[in-house]
Amino acid sequence: MKFAKFLTTIVAGSMTIAASTASADMLDVHMSIPKDLTFLADSAKLMDKSLRDMSGGTSGLNLFGSGELVPAGEILENVSSGAIPAGWSFLGQWGGKVPVAQIGATPFGAGPEALAAWLHVGGGLEIVQRGFDDLNVKILGCHITAPEPGGWFNKEINSIEDFSGLKMRMAGVGARVLNEFGASAQYLPASEIYLALERGRIDATEFSLPIIDKDFGFNQIAKFQYYPGWHQPGSVDVLMINMDVWNDMNAQEQAMYEAACQVSLAWTLQYAPAAQTPQIEVFEEGGTIVKSFPDEVLAELRAATERVLNAEAEKDTLYGEAYHSMKAFVASSGRWTELQTLPAE
Repeated sequence: MKFAKFLTTIVAGSMTIAASTASADMLDVHMSIPKDLTFLADSAKLMDKSLRDMSGGTSGLNLFGSGELVPAGEILENVSSGAIPAGWSFLGQWGGKVPVAQIGATPFGAGPEALAAWLHVGGGLEIVQRGFDDLNVKILGCHITAPEPGGWFNKEINSIEDFSGLKMRMAGVGARVLNEFGASAQYLPASEIYLALERGRIDATEFSLPIIDKDFGFNQIAKFQYYPGWHQPGSVDVLMINMDVWNDMNAQEQAMYEAACQVSLAWTLQYAPAAQTPQIEVFEEGGTIVKSFPDEVLAELRAATERVLNAEAEKDTLYGEAYHSMKAFVASSGRWTELQTLPAE
């Protein structure tokens, strides 16, 4: 309740500011996903609506879907150079160019609420921003995705050895962890996954939440859907604005963008959990077998994750700062969470 009042206060204040000052022009935002993609694109649309409502229609986001004008993999460099003013993407997508961006989704790491809190209360966003300063890019964390399924598979996973030889679509740190066990895990763009799975180029895939996966038809090919999403317990999508564009906004306009960003982030936390179960049940009615990874498999994956992440933290100082900061922030609420946990029925 207090958080809702806090958001209301911010938005109301921004509306007052916007009414008394000239607002920024519409901002062209190039997305790494289709602009009609369920949930993932909806938060960007909500931010656009919030900006228009607060400014009386003089500020907002002109959204361009993946590949409409700029290839998804080239958004960051184009925002950096000023060729385009802004982009919207999963933060972890840029981990190869900006190592600290890998914190956008951490295997066995912070869940959605903890990740949002660390970014906006625990200093996480400030650490991440330092990784983008030299690229002349401002980062706003405006979307948190709930834990994703562990993936779609065409065979059962009964032991860690079942990953050996497995060809799987997976990105980021999770892929490196699976490859430790003999898998061949690599990134594929969303548009290529279905065909790769259908033609046997890959044996398994992960992508996103059930309400999003349904649009790609993975359940038509893969027999098993596994949980939990150990590789991505929470992830953040960001609005990236060219720093010169951001600095050209006055303080009131910047505050309006930050407030609208928070409205979208809050919505993602509220909407996602209840929406997944009905879709999982639809999958099951269609023949999908929903399973959980064995505890022994998760223990092996956790141990390998620790090795991979600690090695990355030693290799890149800024990523190490972010990783240890996030772990400490999550741990700081550990006793509180334990004391407040209700017994199961």
